[in-house]
Parts: sequence; structure tokens; C-alpha cells
Amino acid sequence: MTPQSRPGYRHFHDDLAALTQQLLDMSEQAESLVALAMEALLSQDADKADAVIEADEILDRVEVEAEERAIAMLALQQPMARDLRFLVGAIKVSSDIERVGDHAVNIAQATVRMAELRMPLMSLPALPDMARRARTMLSNALDAFIRGDGALGRAVGKADDEVDALHSEIYRTLSASMVRDSRLVPMALELLIVSRNLERIADLATNIGENAVYLAEGKQIRHRYDETHDATDQS
Repeated sequence: MTPQSRPGYRHFHDDLAALTQQLLDMSEQAESLVALAMEALLSQDADKADAVIEADEILDRVEVEAEERAIAMLALQQPMARDLRFLVGAIKVSSDIERVGDHAVNIAQATVRMAELRMPLMSLPALPDMARRARTMLSNALDAFIRGDGALGRAVGKADDEVDALHSEIYRTLSASMVRDSRLVPMALELLIVSRNLERIADLATNIGENAVYLAEGKQIRHRYDETHDATDQS
């Protein structure tokens, strides 16, 4: 019996399409929240920051719905091979996307606290660049997972190095500023929080990229697992 002839295959196919669309919607929402959080930061707009915090509830709800759908499909359809890897990956991916929303909220909350300082925002050109790269990574990672594109998934992981370098640059700049002028300490600490959350968003995009590689190739590359596993097999 072919997969297409199994009872309920059409229903499974429809559920798979619905789950895929949920992941796409979640990714779009998460990217929008990160963009809005950065807009709020750069303009020191507390109202926009509050909008990010409120909108995160939608992402939380969709994440639960996506997870429940994937678990139900695993239990009722008992998929094999690639479909099984997709569903297991989808549960992880939906969780990672939801956490991106949490980091956008953290940025928004830091913006609210900075607005209360009533100080001019320190100039950090690397920060919006970091946010742009992190958002691009998230978009590419989800695209890689949906398409099962292992090469793109690996490329996302390589792009994480650039975001890490920007985070280090921002840390050095802010550390020097705080030493030079203690009055800048409250704002500099908040900007460090923003940078750290952008770095974590890039890490989550990397996680999704790794799941894309697993989906496409059946290989785990988390913590360079594929390299160490191959070396163990050869010993």
C-alpha cells in the first residue's frame, strides 16, 4: 500500500499543509515583532514597545495550536521517514519561533525602561545592523525548514558568526562608554540587554536551520553532532 492509498492520507496531507502555514504565520509575526521592537527602541517610543508586549500573546497562542496539531498527527497517523522528521522538527521550530517573540518583548521592555531615563539614545550603528541580520536569519531558517533545504539551513548557521561578532563589538563599545562616563551606565546596560536578546534571536534562527538540515539529510548538526558521530563510527 502506497502512502497515498492509506486511509486518511488526504486528511493528513491537509493537516500538514495547515501546520506548514501556521509555522509561516508564526515566523512572519515574530519577524514583525522584532522589527517593531527595534522601531520602538530607535525612536524611544514607549507606545510601540507596549504594542510589542501585547502582541506577543498571539504568538504564544499559535505556538500551542501548532504543537497540538503536530502531536495529534504523530499519534493518529504514525508517519514515517521525512514526514516524521518534519513533525518532530515542527514542534521544535514552533517553540523556537515563540521564544523569538519573547526576546522581542525583552527588547521592548528595555525600551520602556530607557524612555523613563529621559536621556538621548546612544548611537550604536551596529545595533540595527545586528537586528537586520537576525531577522534575515530567521526568515531564511524558516524557508530552509519548509523547503527541506539543508544547504540554506547550514548557511544560516554560518551567518550567526557575523551576529556574534557584532554583539562583541557592541559589548566593547558600551563597556568603554561606561568607563568613560558613569552617567551612561543605566542606558548602556539596557542596550547590552537589547544586544544580548538580538544575539539570542540569531541563535534560535540557527536552531531552526539545524532542524532544516535534519529534515533534508537526516543528520543532526547540533553541537557538531554529525562530525563527532562520524568520527565515533569510524573508530
